[in-house]
Amino acid sequence: MRAAAGLAIAVAGALLAGCGDDGGATTRRVDTATPSFAGRSAVTNPLFPVRPGDQTIQLGQEEGEPLRVEVTTLPRTRTISWNGRRIEAVVSQYVAYRSGRVVEIALDYYAQDDAGGVWYLGEDVDNYEDGVVADHEGSWLAGRDGPGGLIMPADPREGDVFRPENIPDLVFEEVTIQDDDVTADGPRGPVPGAVATEEHLMDGTVEHKVFAPGYGEFRAEAPDELVQVALAVPTDAAPGPVPLLLEQLADGAARVFDDPAAAAVRADAMAAAWRSRPEGDASPPVLVAELGDALDRLTGAATAGDPDAVRQAAVDTATAVLDLTLVHRPPAEVDGARLDVVARQLEIDTAAGDLAGQRSDAAILVALRDRGAATR
Repeated sequence: MRAAAGLAIAVAGALLAGCGDDGGATTRRVDTATPSFAGRSAVTNPLFPVRPGDQTIQLGQEEGEPLRVEVTTLPRTRTISWNGRRIEAVVSQYVAYRSGRVVEIALDYYAQDDAGGVWYLGEDVDNYEDGVVADHEGSWLAGRDGPGGLIMPADPREGDVFRPENIPDLVFEEVTIQDDDVTADGPRGPVPGAVATEEHLMDGTVEHKVFAPGYGEFRAEAPDELVQVALAVPTDAAPGPVPLLLEQLADGAARVFDDPAAAAVRADAMAAAWRSRPEGDASPPVLVAELGDALDRLTGAATAGDPDAVRQAAVDTATAVLDLTLVHRPPAEVDGARLDVVARQLEIDTAAGDLAGQRSDAAILVALRDRGAATR
């Protein structure tokens, strides 16, 4: 996935037979049989679930910059013709940001075969530079450009080898299951039953990933990138209404944004309330840290009397609050609230004359609108 065109696909050929240099398990291709898709379009494989209403927030770094990824399953399908069959594929929206600016928006297409394996049937990619679409590199579609690819076997085992993308001179990725008994450090505690993989891309890059039950792709590590799930719903959803403290912080961030000159007292009160929240809070720790950092920036900017920095920190605080709110509210509702936050970011970038920022904000608003339109 997200592989650029480059070297010949022979890079990973040595993985297909024999034992590794360390005497490990014999590798074996598990994606050579023709899959059957006579069943429904639901993708329920626990190691790669793609269910309507799912949303995942991933956080990390890429090339030294903060990386944020939002993955949302849309409540619609796309019919894809491959090998004379019409396959109803689930549609997943992928949105990636670096340092708060959009860098990619894609629609990915998946289908589960009758044995329970999940197949990757293509993606439509928009790659962004300075807030505008630069190219569509990485786009492909099964049947039009080549075959679909197995992205998760029904019962993955150590030594399994498969190719989620396998179109010469366009996209290629070969995956080997290195460990089929991993426990991941999840947002709410240990997650047993995960698998660890090594992925060889056609440009020679090697990535290591962990796929966890209920989450799918949980962690991805490459030479210049590390990203991990911070929250996934409904897997990490919690019962009950949104905590009053989060509602108060959201209201405080909006008020501070509207009146940055009077932010000092309110910002201090918000930070103090967050620090004194009840013990035993089961909120995902990565998101707890994100909100704490945003509140620190807010109080620092308010103390310094920097209204521009106050408004930016208020937007960052509101974003972090909404991430934590996702535990208690449906993604569609949270995305509706995100529209207001991005509109505030657009106001900041417009005042600063930041054209690239304005264009990025506009692209994000469209992506959020498309998610909302899909739910109506």
